[in-house]
Amino acid sequence: MSTLTGTKQLLGLIGRLERIRLTIWVLVLGVVPPAVASSFLALYDTEAARRELVATVTSSPGLVALLGPVHGTSAGALTVWRIGTIGAVLIALMASFTVIRHTRAEEETGRRELIGGTVLGRHAPLLASSIAAVVAGVAIGSIVALGLVALGEDAVGAAAFGAAWVLVAAVFAGVGALAAQLTESAGGARAVAGGAVGLWFALRMVGDGAEASGAGWVSWLSPFGWVSKVEAFGSERWWVGGLFLALAFVIGWAAFVLSSRRDVGAGVFPPRPGPPEGSPGLRTPLALAWRLQKSSLIGWVVGVGAFASVWGGLADTIAQLVDDNPQIAEMFEALGGTGALTDAFFSAAMGIVALIVSVYVVDAVLTLRSEEDGRRAEPVLATTVGRTRWAGSHLVFAGLGPVVLMAAAGFTAGLTYGIISGDVPGQVVGLIGAALLYVPAIWVMAGVAMGLYGLAPHLTAVSWGALVAFLLLGQLGPILQLPEWAMNLSPFTHVPTPPEPVTVVPLVVLALLAGGLVAAGLTGFRTRDLR
Repeated sequence: MSTLTGTKQLLGLIGRLERIRLTIWVLVLGVVPPAVASSFLALYDTEAARRELVATVTSSPGLVALLGPVHGTSAGALTVWRIGTIGAVLIALMASFTVIRHTRAEEETGRRELIGGTVLGRHAPLLASSIAAVVAGVAIGSIVALGLVALGEDAVGAAAFGAAWVLVAAVFAGVGALAAQLTESAGGARAVAGGAVGLWFALRMVGDGAEASGAGWVSWLSPFGWVSKVEAFGSERWWVGGLFLALAFVIGWAAFVLSSRRDVGAGVFPPRPGPPEGSPGLRTPLALAWRLQKSSLIGWVVGVGAFASVWGGLADTIAQLVDDNPQIAEMFEALGGTGALTDAFFSAAMGIVALIVSVYVVDAVLTLRSEEDGRRAEPVLATTVGRTRWAGSHLVFAGLGPVVLMAAAGFTAGLTYGIISGDVPGQVVGLIGAALLYVPAIWVMAGVAMGLYGLAPHLTAVSWGALVAFLLLGQLGPILQLPEWAMNLSPFTHVPTPPEPVTVVPLVVLALLAGGLVAAGLTGFRTRDLR
């Protein structure tokens, strides 16, 4: 029997299980670029207006670092600049998490061993899940290309843009496959894949922002940098696609090799054996939750801090722009920031960091789901530990984690920018305060995840969909000229953004909403059966 026997049948099963989730991903990510292009045609309806916008963008290394370079004056080129990197990050998460969900998560729950007892090759799940992720990427790229052509944009440029996103899906399907071989838990695999996304995104930021100083080569180390290097609607460097294919092949080959050298259910890096007797510090559910959550939290603190220090070092370039430039003012309004350019840049960047931190929060809450599905919750709950106390121990990290992470982002950004501007105490204090304003909005994401876990555990994946929806509403709502009620659906749009006066009312309302969702989730968890 071949190691790939049963791939076709398993691919059909994955398609059935993912028919709703991947359809949403495909439709949302597919229609957003044409919608953005249509908005650019409406906002900048002349070549001169678009040329002035491009000149403004290219004159600011900080802005280029945040969103990437722009390679033309057409609406298509502006769309690639505005949504190319953000969309690529979302596709990367979609592809890697899809593969992990149907490989490592299936092994963790024992279902992989069950179906492995049938006529199924060892590598069939790995190949089938990778194909499913790539097919979803192809669907997204096709809709993007056809939509841009329908708006009258250049067909070659549209094809190049769509192909770049398809190749991102191929690379990160391999990343998910490789991550699934390294650890014994789906959460650990997602952390590895998320770390790869964060590292490569930071490299792209550094390279694109330092292009003028001769360090632009750094962005060539990142597949997210390659998305702009394709130069869709510009010179169309098709040969860059070879870099994507080579990286996807190497990572995928490594995943298949490692898969053949480990036991089902085991990871390449086995967990460290514990002592024969439990530590006295593990006598409480909170201590157990700390043991489970601490590695993830420490890793996120380091990653978020490093990420924030990058754009903190680039923020001084924003001050070089002309304050009364209507194009740059409108652009920062679309990014979520208002007021002075430097403050607007920090507001926009903090909003992005808050969305990133929300990924940690959702994952921290859904550790409850992993513990329950892995049959590890039942032995704990069979003792004197109650359900509310057990769930609350993990919610502590969903509540305090974003405080620590946003404070770390504000501290490192303030320290970097303070050294450059000569005002370290003032910048550190100010940016920590600005960062912490986003915490109540992040708590709402924790509430959404907990509410779904307690009331409808089979729908916990919807919390990730809600996060993507909030990201699109917050980052693209103004550009897409969405109605105010639609943008208000995102909790992040209600956060006061300095230099505007900080009002407490929306923050209190967000905190109360988060508390209500958490309370509803805890109530549901107390009354339902364990899965």
